[in-house]
Amino acid sequence: MPVDVQLACACAHLPPSADFRRWAECALEGTAGEVCLRVVDGEESEALNGKYRGVQAPTNVLSFPAGEFPAHAGGSACALPLGDVVVCAPVVQEQARRQAKCLTGHYAHMVVHGVLHLRGYDHQTDQGAETMQRLEAAILNKLGLDAP
Repeated sequence: MPVDVQLACACAHLPPSADFRRWAECALEGTAGEVCLRVVDGEESEALNGKYRGVQAPTNVLSFPAGEFPAHAGGSACALPLGDVVVCAPVVQEQARRQAKCLTGHYAHMVVHGVLHLRGYDHQTDQGAETMQRLEAAILNKLGLDAP
């Protein structure tokens, strides 16, 4: 399960690359896939959010699937490029502060959330949101972190 981690911002209090990789790999468990995980500043997040979602503001996490992925598919013989996850450090840090959340746990949650989107999960319906939240909680628990 190759995960390429790019720390593309100079924000203070960033977890180590190894932590980002471990969180993504845990969310990929059972899935053969390659993911690029990029941690960015507010400017890059806002540019991507504007270009791809039409929202002129930074956001906590964006997922860019590489293509169609069978929902909830298991592993296969070869690693497929699943796509990219972009985490905005300043937004995650501000949310954690404002919501009195553990910063490390909030980063982990955003990574897990983004990777689950690449795996085909979404929260567009109540059932989809419930499934995704249950998976997020289970993965974070496996990592020794509290569910959001």
